[in-house]
Amino acid sequence: MSTTRVYIVYYSMYGHVDSMAREIQKGANSVEGVEATLWQVPETLPEKILEKMKAPEKADDVPEIRPEQLVEADGFLFGSPSRFGMMAAQVKAFFDATHEIWATQALAGRPAGIFWSTGFHGGGQELTALTFITQLAHHGMIFVPLGYTFGSGMFEMNQVKGGSSYGAGTYAADGSRQPTQLELQQAFHQGKYVAEITKKLKKYPPQP
Repeated sequence: MSTTRVYIVYYSMYGHVDSMAREIQKGANSVEGVEATLWQVPETLPEKILEKMKAPEKADDVPEIRPEQLVEADGFLFGSPSRFGMMAAQVKAFFDATHEIWATQALAGRPAGIFWSTGFHGGGQELTALTFITQLAHHGMIFVPLGYTFGSGMFEMNQVKGGSSYGAGTYAADGSRQPTQLELQQAFHQGKYVAEITKKLKKYPPQP
């Protein structure tokens, strides 16, 4: 049985998206025949600015990805913190650099999910996903929303929980809040869900 490759590509400044990505990887790898790999997009801010923002060092066990490496994967999960209701500039810069594979539509028909972190309720829990979808559409990728497949966890009202039908999410607040157990469970579920769909589509790929 051939291996289904899922790339989890993300940017994380303060570690919240990184925590979600690692749980998503666990979920994806729980699917037989799936190999999920973590990748970081390149940083665009100067070191001095990152120091002023008190950003910690990036995870040293997750390599940076180059745009041309995307073609190696059968499916994707893209993650980003929200910046004024949109993906972070680092993620947008990475997608801007994918023009060569866009020109050949090399990623067309490949499934992709989205996950994120925002500061608070009005910080873009849904808008970040909506503005992300444009990148997928131009590449011809198939957006895989979470829907309400997470079951009762989608309707939790007794505690603060990020995420929506678009994908898994978390709240960072002032940076001190970390993803809760429920948010991490949702991330695990999303990784498994997207991996299962990717595996099916690889077996029965869309016909041009």
